[in-house]
Amino acid sequence: MTSESDAVVREQLVAYRRDPRMVLQILRKLQLAQNHIKATDIDIVAESLNLPRTKIHALIDFYSFLHNTPRGDYDIYFSDSITDHMLGSRASAAALCKELGVEPGIPDKDGLATVDFTSCTGLCERGPGVLVNGIAIDRVDVGRAREMAALIRAGTPLEDWPLEWFVINDAIRRKGPLLNMTVRRGSAIERAIELGADGVIAELEAAGLRGCGGAGFPTHRKWDICRSAGAGERYVICNADEGEPGTFKDRALLNCEGCNVIEGMTVCGITIGAQKGFIYLRHEYEFLRERLERRLQRRRDSGKLGRNICGHHGINFDIEIVMGAGSYVCGEESALIESLEGKRGIPRIRPPFPVTHGYRGFPTVVNNVETFAYAAGIAADGPGFFKQDDAQRGWKLVSISGDCRSPGIYEMPVGTTVGETLQACGAVDVQAIQVGGPGGTLLAAHETDRELSFDDTNTGGSFMIFDHSRDMLDVAQNFTDFFAHESCGFCTPCRVGTKLMANMAEKIAAGHGARLDIEQMQRVHKLMTQASHCGLGQSAAVPILTTYEKFPEAFRQRMDDVEYKPAFDVEAAIERSRQIVAEEA
Repeated sequence: MTSESDAVVREQLVAYRRDPRMVLQILRKLQLAQNHIKATDIDIVAESLNLPRTKIHALIDFYSFLHNTPRGDYDIYFSDSITDHMLGSRASAAALCKELGVEPGIPDKDGLATVDFTSCTGLCERGPGVLVNGIAIDRVDVGRAREMAALIRAGTPLEDWPLEWFVINDAIRRKGPLLNMTVRRGSAIERAIELGADGVIAELEAAGLRGCGGAGFPTHRKWDICRSAGAGERYVICNADEGEPGTFKDRALLNCEGCNVIEGMTVCGITIGAQKGFIYLRHEYEFLRERLERRLQRRRDSGKLGRNICGHHGINFDIEIVMGAGSYVCGEESALIESLEGKRGIPRIRPPFPVTHGYRGFPTVVNNVETFAYAAGIAADGPGFFKQDDAQRGWKLVSISGDCRSPGIYEMPVGTTVGETLQACGAVDVQAIQVGGPGGTLLAAHETDRELSFDDTNTGGSFMIFDHSRDMLDVAQNFTDFFAHESCGFCTPCRVGTKLMANMAEKIAAGHGARLDIEQMQRVHKLMTQASHCGLGQSAAVPILTTYEKFPEAFRQRMDDVEYKPAFDVEAAIERSRQIVAEEA
């Protein structure tokens, strides 16, 4: 090992206090510093943290942005999300590869650059989105790709690239109470202390705030259960692992309203009796980290974070930012906690739930960015901040992308119809709308009377629009490939099933499909729904099957009625999966 490499490892070990739970953060820093994690690095980290080397190798294999083989000095990822495809990401990537003389995923012979693809960068309305050595650049069209190639060939350091490339502006199109929030910093904390825990929970209940990440669990109940759980320590976690394709409203909130999110987390900490909080920030949002760190420090300096908050002796709460390393399943709260503890982000079997047995086994509240921001407004101004009257059901941030005049962030009343949303963003010639991400609800153009609400088309924020120029089978195939790529591989039904679904979707898209392919997909879907460990496997077949149901002509023109024998006995596999589940129980 060179002394320089050794110094990098030692520096990271010191920075993270030689805490085994911080192993993922150490590996991530090494990846960004060296563009891969060397075998000798693994030896030092394993020895210093008293961890088996196999665990470290397992982490590197699990997280998509960690590598133990060399990448290029310029490690480049284009977003593979469908909205980036629609904005020309494939053409831009091809142009960059041609200019650099490389193949996707393979470093050039001099180790100068690697060009690859990742599921989604969270820049869905500003695509094509790209990460270069972990830093986001938006609107990388073919022209900009060629400019990038020239800088790379010249060996220009990233800090000397055009500054404007790295400025990510948020297209906030319609504001409601949250995006118009002007309350004095600290007022939510002071009022929460005045109200007490019972008062804060009563305000949240009166407001009707529910988790804004998609699950919709009542926020007041989650906080109340956590504070009542019998344990000495409690934790607050902000889920900023916004990995759902088509969702970017949390990115905008952290960028322009980060203090409201921090204030909401602090209110939660005071309410449940926690002294420590974490913001789990997705790898793709590295560009937000420094700004958030500065905001946290300013709040510590002004007495709104840390010890004796707002001058109240004994009220202590602080927040640490922890970065993800590339895993869609870490958006699930128990998988996020596993990752936070330095493990592979595999969802836990529930019950018990994180609210009673979360981080380090202690009661933990996990809410997403938007939920904490709304909680801060309710704590500061009362229930009327979120819910003006009994007929009004609150507010929701919606990330709109795809074929419309004005993509961006819209703060809409809960219950707004799909038609009203399309009108607001200037969508015309609409063929389909995907609400809630790839595993959500696919709507045809005639279903615009559906509502954006927990009781109808529930969404964590994603709202993607497709006009009649789009091939809906291509859209479904992209979503199916997404699930295959993001499967954590923990359980066989999902690991194998997602690959089968992707292969069959590719077969149909290539014009070699048959009617019985759909029947086979339905059988595999049944198996995955019954036997998969988590929601990813249970949702993976939804895009292709729902698209077939809503837009059959996109399939029929590429299929025939050729009969064939299934590759395996699906019914027998389903019965065997039931036996395995029963034996494990």
